[in-house]
Amino acid sequence: MPETAPQTKGYHCVCTRAQVSKLALTASNSFYYAIVNHSSFLTFTLMGVPGLESQHLWLSLPFSSMFLAILIGNGAILFLVAIEPTLHSPMYLLLALLMVADLISTLALLPKLLCLFLFNDRDIAANACFTQMFFIHGTSVVRSALLVAMAFDRFVAVCEPLRYNTILSHSLVGRLGLLALAKGVILILPMPLLLQRLTFCQMVIPHTYCDHMAVVKMACGHTRPNRIYGLFVILLVVGLDLLLIGFSYGIILQSVVRLNSRDATCKALNTCSAHFFVILVTYVPALFSSLTHRTGHNIPPHAHVLLANLYLLLPSVLNPIIYGIKMKEIRHKVAKCLCRGSA
Repeated sequence: MPETAPQTKGYHCVCTRAQVSKLALTASNSFYYAIVNHSSFLTFTLMGVPGLESQHLWLSLPFSSMFLAILIGNGAILFLVAIEPTLHSPMYLLLALLMVADLISTLALLPKLLCLFLFNDRDIAANACFTQMFFIHGTSVVRSALLVAMAFDRFVAVCEPLRYNTILSHSLVGRLGLLALAKGVILILPMPLLLQRLTFCQMVIPHTYCDHMAVVKMACGHTRPNRIYGLFVILLVVGLDLLLIGFSYGIILQSVVRLNSRDATCKALNTCSAHFFVILVTYVPALFSSLTHRTGHNIPPHAHVLLANLYLLLPSVLNPIIYGIKMKEIRHKVAKCLCRGSA
């Protein structure tokens, strides 16, 4: 017994030292993450398109083409609305605001993406990452709010044509634009603010940009508030905005059905056709991307990432084309400018 007591005592001493070493290591790691995760020091790495890293150079070609098409198409519409007094009606002013939102979203996304694809520039500082996230998601909310305002514009044009200029004054258009901007800022600003409280254990983001949920998944802390708030924003923006748009078009269809003249019916439907196509182009890819992200577990990661990029870029590419084809005034102004240039 006198010999076993020291052994037992020594055994307890060894365990205590191991526990102390483990606690010291944990404390040092916590201190390290506390220092590294400060926004002044933290740097993320964008992976790009997972599984297609070797194809980044080829992928840069369609994305560069889309970048050029967005700049030319949206820039041309903005230029026409700015220089032509006949295009200063509420419908075209709202369209101009939509083009501005598309340009801001594109400029927040594509320059960094093309640097990643062309020059393998993967690193992005935390502050730059959170700023990119704010502008990309914020402009998406603004774009959705503007589509609601444009649905209201079409409702007044079809259901109250004689009071159109009285109801939709320039001051009301300005207030609707400010309301859309405020909605984007108020709903999206908490996202980067909530992220700043987290500790990040992974720095490689499997994406081409700083998507909110992609960054949340890099954290090793308690991320439930971030996930709940992200889902709340999606449901509020997509659910409420689609409900308001659907309500507007329901009333429009009721008014169109009551029209006795076939020509009047065709004219009313043609008035709304451009806006309806833009709604499809905006919401269908976004909903499809969201559903595949949450339920499509068998879909490869590169498909998720490419879909997330397309739902942001496709509306910006197609909106000028849709309005250029469907809007007679824009077609005439474009033809006039081209004829003036050739002369």
